[in-house]
This record gives sequence, C-alpha cells and structure tokens, in this order.
Amino acid sequence: MNIVPTALPEVIVLEPKVFRDPRGFFLESFNRRNFEAATGLSVDFVQDNQSRSPRGVLRGLHYQIQQAQGKLVRVARGTVLDVAVDIRRSSPNFGKWVAVELSEDNQRQMWVPAGFAHGFVVLSEVADFLYKTTDYYAPQHERGIRWDDPAIGIDWQLPCEPVLSGKDQVAPLLAAAEVFP
Repeated sequence: MNIVPTALPEVIVLEPKVFRDPRGFFLESFNRRNFEAATGLSVDFVQDNQSRSPRGVLRGLHYQIQQAQGKLVRVARGTVLDVAVDIRRSSPNFGKWVAVELSEDNQRQMWVPAGFAHGFVVLSEVADFLYKTTDYYAPQHERGIRWDDPAIGIDWQLPCEPVLSGKDQVAPLLAAAEVFP
C-alpha cells in the first residue's frame, strides 16, 4: 500500500496494490495490519456503507458532532471528486479543504478522520461509493455545511448543476455551523 499525503496532514490517500491480469484485477481493499503499519493509525471500523448516484449528484458536506466518524472511502464503480474540510476550530487548517479524484480505475482510497466534514460529487455517468466508518450513524448528531460556502471556496469541478438533497440545500455556512472545538 502506498500512502500519499495531502495538504491537510490528517487526511491521507491510500493506493492499494492492484494485481491485474487478463481475467481482470484483484486488490485487498482493507487489511487492519497493513493499514496500521502504513498509516500509524489504529482504527476500529464498525459500519460499512454504500451509495449509488448518477452524474452531478453532490452529497455533503456532512459530519457528526457527537459519535464523530472517521471514514475510509473509495469508489467501486465510476469516478467522484471526494472532499474533506477541516472543521476543528482549534486547528491551524480550520476551513481548509482537500479534494481527491477517486475512481474504479485508480482504486485510490481516502482517509477522512473525525473532525472533518466530508462530501463528494459524481463525475461519471454513475458511481458506487463505499465507506467504512469508525462509529455508527446517529441522525440526531448529524450536521452539514453548505457545499458552496464562499468562505471555504471548494472547486467541485462540477460537470453540471449539482443535484442536492433537501438537507444539503439548506445546510448552514461554516460561520454558522456547529463545529468541533
């Protein structure tokens, strides 16, 4: 596994070894021992999630203020632009973001730790997005930040006008959002 740092030191990209031959490919999407050795992180994943979305769907920016989730995310089909925003008020990187293209072709994964808002936009015709989480989904603690907050200034590389959920359409700006200390 190759580790690629990002502009936010806590957010990392993982490139698994992919074995390709005429039959297709094989990769180990997660191995606790190898993950810990490569990242120095000891995590306990408790839930796996999958979503399927068509081109232009933008999901985010989401986080849980309690029962905060670390997420290991990847794409099994299609291509997305995956985004993490540091929302720890005490961090020197508060309000800064990173974006990484994840696809079925590059097989990259991104580690988004607790304390970061997360979102993605689908760049391909359709995408299957998979994520492992370190805590259970708790709707009472779910929060969001407006995807197009000018104070954050994310370049979503939108292929079209984004398709948003109702809650994402009314999410607050970062300045008004409940964030981490």
